[in-house]
Order: sequence, then C-alpha cells, then structure tokens
Amino acid sequence: MNNIPSVDLADFLSEDPAKKQKFVNEIGRAYEEIGFVALKNHFLSDQLVENLYKEVKNFFALPVEAKEKYEIEGLGGQRGYTSFGKEHAKGKKEGDLKEFWHFGQEPDKDANLIEEYPENIVVDELEDFNATGMEAYRMLEKTGIYVLRALALYIGLDENYFDHWASNGNSILRPIHYPPITEEPKGAVRAGAHGDINLITLLMGASTGGLQVQRKDGEWIDAIPQDDELVINVGDMLERHTNNKLRSTIHRVVNPPKEQWGKPRYSIPFFMHPRSDMKLNCLEECVTSENPKQYDDITAGEFLHQRLVEIGLIKK
Repeated sequence: MNNIPSVDLADFLSEDPAKKQKFVNEIGRAYEEIGFVALKNHFLSDQLVENLYKEVKNFFALPVEAKEKYEIEGLGGQRGYTSFGKEHAKGKKEGDLKEFWHFGQEPDKDANLIEEYPENIVVDELEDFNATGMEAYRMLEKTGIYVLRALALYIGLDENYFDHWASNGNSILRPIHYPPITEEPKGAVRAGAHGDINLITLLMGASTGGLQVQRKDGEWIDAIPQDDELVINVGDMLERHTNNKLRSTIHRVVNPPKEQWGKPRYSIPFFMHPRSDMKLNCLEECVTSENPKQYDDITAGEFLHQRLVEIGLIKK
C-alpha cells in the first residue's frame, strides 16, 4: 500500500444494503489497517471550499499586529488565533512551523451540555470570514457523523451510537498556514509526528503536499487524496474507546524540498470531538481474551485536558 485507501460516502447513503455494507467493511478495514482513508462525495461543495480558502488566505495575509489582537489569553488556543511556533508535537520541544485559527462549536439551544463552550472570535477586518468558516464547520460535522455511523455498525453497535455525543460536541475547525521557509529549520518541521487527540479528523485537501502517514511496518507513505476527497483519520479518543481495534495512526507534515521553501502551505482540518462527558471506556464489543482491556476509564473532557497540557497549549 503506497497511498491511503479511497472510499465513497455515496455507497453508505445509498438505499442498496449491499453498497452500504460494502462502505462499512471498506472503511472499517482501512481504519484497522492504517487508520486513514480518502473520502469522496462528502457534503462540502466546491464553491464552499473555494470561498473558505479565500477567506483563510486573506486572514493570514493580515499584518501580524492585526492577527495578534485575536490571540486571546486564557483560552488555551481553543478559539481565535494561535501565532507561529506556539504548538509542538507531544514529546517535542521545537515549535511547529505554523500559525492557525480555531472555529468552535455553536451549540443548539436545547443541547443540554454540561460545559459552556467559549464564544467564537469575530474577525472585524473580513466580513465573510466567520460565516464561511461556520458553514464549512457544519458540513464537515455532518460528514463526520455519517462516518461515525458506519464505524458504529462495523464495531457491532447501534448505527446512531455516536450521534448524541458528536452532535454539539467540542469539535474544532482549524485553518492552518505554514509560511514559506526562509532559513534552515534547525530540527523543526511543519508538523511533528503525532496522533490526533479526538474521535476522527476530516482534512480538506492541503494546497501543497507534505502529509505523510506511518504504516504498521514503520514506513512513511504520502497521503495524496484526489482534489474532491477529504482525508479522514482515527484519533486517539476513538482508538482508546475501541480498545485499539481502530488505529490512531502517527502522521506528520514534512518540510518541502529546498526548491519549494518559498511556497506557503494551507490546510484545514476538522477535529471531531465528542461532548466532554462522553465516557471513553473500552467498549465491551472490542475487549476479548486475545485483546484484553488496554486503557483505564476516562471521560473525553479529562483526556482532552491531559493532552492539551502535553502539547503546550495550556499550562498544568
């Protein structure tokens, strides 16, 4: 396998039970083997993708002092702007060569959450930035819920098992800008090798290459989706909840060849988080005599806090 498997959400949405089951089997096996797929026929229109990239590029092109006023102390980077080099991979000291923005959940009035999410930060300079970002947020959340329904069936759960936890969950849409590299990076890369914290991550096609996925044998392979595909991977929360049945694969964004240092890179991942009170205890369907329980019980909120400390976004 030299690239990640491709699956078609239209199969799952089809009224043909055989096509639906085919999608469930394909995505389930891919997540057991490599933890990544490329997904076509999601809910993002080409026009919405184009509009979002335009808004994101306009934001990152603002003067540094304009962007910095949106970097709000005390939010742990959960909303608004995070400046260049602040975040690092777990276990690394060097900051990643990126700056980013966070859009967060705007829950339904009747969501009955046990926590209050921070308000989204409004960018004064760009009148369509926030509305476009939240429209993409909703379409990615909708896509993610269908992927989780397929995975629930694959595991042997009720199809709608994840719906309550993922709807109104603490998900984040993160437009990222990797600026042109101007000098030898001294050990830093655009994004160090890491696993994601959340249930699943949906990545809108990056403007240039660089995303690599580590296979079971330790080899790194390039993740190269088609233009109309999303890259979707399992995060640590889902790996933990399924007792390692579904794999949170280590991935990274490598620096480009020197002749391409002058090019910026943009990518827009959607980190799908559940409500903080979701229990990530190992599912009994995934615990066997060959694969006994691997993890202590923990809630999604507790796990997220632990990991944000480890990657430097919040202090202990």
